[in-house]
Amino acid sequence: MVSKKHTQGRVAFATVVGTSIEWYDYFLYAAASGLIFNQLFFGPLGSTLSTMVAFATVGISFLFRPLGAFLAGHYGDKLGRRVVLIITLIAMGAATALIGFLPTYDSIGIAAPILLIVLRIVQGISAGGEWGGAVLLAVEHAEPEHRGLRGSFPQIGVSIGLILSSGVLALMTTIAPGEAFLEWGWRVPFFLSILLVAVGYWIRRGVEESPVFHEIAERKEQVTNPLGKLFKSHWLLVILASLLFVGNNAAGYMTTGGYIQNYATDPTGPVGLDRGPVLWAVSASAVSWLIFTIIAGSVSDKIGRRNTYLLGWMLLLIGIFSLFPLVNTGSIWMLFLGLIILTVGLGFTYGQQPAMYAEIFPSSVRFSGVSVSYAIGSILGGAFAPTIAKALVASTGTTTSVAIYLAIITLISLAATLALRDRSRIPLGPDHEEEQSVSPIIGIGSR
Repeated sequence: MVSKKHTQGRVAFATVVGTSIEWYDYFLYAAASGLIFNQLFFGPLGSTLSTMVAFATVGISFLFRPLGAFLAGHYGDKLGRRVVLIITLIAMGAATALIGFLPTYDSIGIAAPILLIVLRIVQGISAGGEWGGAVLLAVEHAEPEHRGLRGSFPQIGVSIGLILSSGVLALMTTIAPGEAFLEWGWRVPFFLSILLVAVGYWIRRGVEESPVFHEIAERKEQVTNPLGKLFKSHWLLVILASLLFVGNNAAGYMTTGGYIQNYATDPTGPVGLDRGPVLWAVSASAVSWLIFTIIAGSVSDKIGRRNTYLLGWMLLLIGIFSLFPLVNTGSIWMLFLGLIILTVGLGFTYGQQPAMYAEIFPSSVRFSGVSVSYAIGSILGGAFAPTIAKALVASTGTTTSVAIYLAIITLISLAATLALRDRSRIPLGPDHEEEQSVSPIIGIGSR
């Protein structure tokens, strides 16, 4: 008989590997948008506008995340977490690999950017369905006293995905420098997705379904319309949970959305660093993000999710106002330091998120609630953050405007945190649906 500890280890490994592959695919596009796609697919628009449009295509995919979240939430609450994760992994990988085969604007004209956007939309739908299933598998398998730590494991898939995507692109700038990188080198990282998805599929097939969903299925208590129930009974909670995420997502997409990479390497800009060192610096900073994400998950098991968030927002504000002054020095080491400082706050506002989300939604609509809140939060937060940052700098001539914009978004998340009770260690099973259904919003319901 397989021990519970062994099962949890397998689940943790599978969720880390799966989310890492998903986010590798997703961030690879984002990084390429400001370095490659602006030239090869949107070049006729001119330097500034082509980059803004390329960043906008990163954001367009976010608009389709709710569709992925609705579909995944609906079927995840009816059919289980595991099957949804396999489907989203395959869809994401197929879209990424096909991007690698796309002809450029010079070859097929306007059809090239149109096809690129269609494949990015498929990535958005897949990303919208992936996150909720991965984090619920991790959290619902965990003991109450370790939910924060266990839930942080799929979160580090974001950091690993950033490390892999930036690292592989940086490696290709060495293997295929200069024009060779634009001619064929950029395609190799997209082709690698085929191998990564095959590995991820093999691993995820062996993962057991969430014990919470097993209980629901055995009792035949699946909700026939989980989305309807979610928005009828918990619409305000969905809004607050979405706003809880916007600060982290907006600040995080300065790197995962490709903005810093483009800003720091723009030959006509104030920094003008080489592409390779910047990509390596982003990859290295992602290691710091990974470490602080795990630390935050563990800390939240000791001091609570809410307190960890409050600490995290303060740290994130420090990172936001440190980032651009350090980047603007023109030193690759100062850029790296700025990214490291930022990742401390990013980690402390991300590691505890799965446990926090799982604990505020009832078991019958949990997949829907978690997925939809995350998707809406990503639209309001990171979807167009790189585009907005590019436009702010173009109109004001200073990166201070970007820091103020990110700080305002962070303060919104801080306010959402203050509006929610801490429900660390609340039972997650269907036996406790009545307790879970009491609103976690301060001023509504009771403890």
